[in-house]
Parts: sequence; C-alpha cells; structure tokens
Amino acid sequence: MASLPTTRPVTSLARTVKAQAITLGTPLGISWATLGANTLLGGLLNQFGIIPRTERGLWGILFAPFLHANVAHLAANSVSLLILGWLTLAFAGRRTFWIVSASAALGAGLCAWTFGAPGTVHIGASGVIFGYLGYLMLSGWYARRFMPLVVSLAVTAMWGGMVLGVLPGQMGISWQAHLGGFIGGLFAARALHKKPR
Repeated sequence: MASLPTTRPVTSLARTVKAQAITLGTPLGISWATLGANTLLGGLLNQFGIIPRTERGLWGILFAPFLHANVAHLAANSVSLLILGWLTLAFAGRRTFWIVSASAALGAGLCAWTFGAPGTVHIGASGVIFGYLGYLMLSGWYARRFMPLVVSLAVTAMWGGMVLGVLPGQMGISWQAHLGGFIGGLFAARALHKKPR
C-alpha cells in the first residue's frame, strides 16, 4: 500500500497567501481606483485630504491615505506598503495589521493636521507606511521573543534609514505625516506587545 503525502499544509498555505493578498490588495485597489477617478476629475478629490487646522481637514484623516498626487507617488507608496505591510501582516496577523494601520493613519493625520503649514493639503499613504516601519522596528523589543526580535533587527538594518523621513527636509513631502505615522506605529507596538513588569 502506498502512502501519499497530505495536501493540507499546501491548502493552508494557499489560503493564508490568498487572505494576505486580499488584505493588502483591497486598500491598494481602492487607492489606484481613486487615483484614476481623481485624474479624470482634474484633482478635485484632493480637497478631501488633510488641510491643517480646518474643520473640513479633519475628515482627511480618513481619506488622505487613499489619495495620491500622481502615478509615481502611488507606485512608490505601493511598493513600500506591500513590503512593510506584508511583513506586519505575516508576522503579526491580520488583527494586529489593522490595528497598526489605524494607529498609524490616526497619528499621521493628527500630526499633519496640527503641524502642517497653513493652506497645504496632505495626501498619501506614506504616514501609514512609516507606521508599519515603527511597529516592526520596536515590536520585537517589546515582545521579547526570538523571531519578532530578529524581524525588528532585520527591518531596522534594511529600512532604518527611512526614519530620516520624519525630519523636515524636501519641499512637498509631508514629514509631519511621516512623524505622526511612525509614532502611531511605535505606540501600537508598545500597546500590543509590552510585557507587564
């Protein structure tokens, strides 16, 4: 009698990959569809971004991560979101992924709204991406487990230079959103993984 290997591990892996693809693909799909609509409307949707210290600009905290200036802007953010977002999703799970995403978006939005220059509009998912970076860099420290610590060290070694993006620098780049998103990610890492004394 022959003994055949079970297909359950393969099926389980396929389901996991499919779920991760849907989780990451949904916000990216919305962003690309929004960019197409915004292009056809001549940039009209940009008014729903974060406008510092205005009542209407507060709504931008919800919408800004899905709005982008052009294809190059969204393409750059898509690559970073896929890499850092997938690492967050793969090593922490879907529930933690959404908590980190929300914490980063809120931090990025509030920081841009509070400290952004008057009359500017802040759009893009880079604040959320910096949130994933902050979470991945610090979660291993708080978790105090081997694999999360290895991931934190690897992410810090490979993408730690991105942290400079939280400092004032290049014109047209929302360092305020980067800073707020990064802080949001750090906060999520501490809240989710800090061990009691």
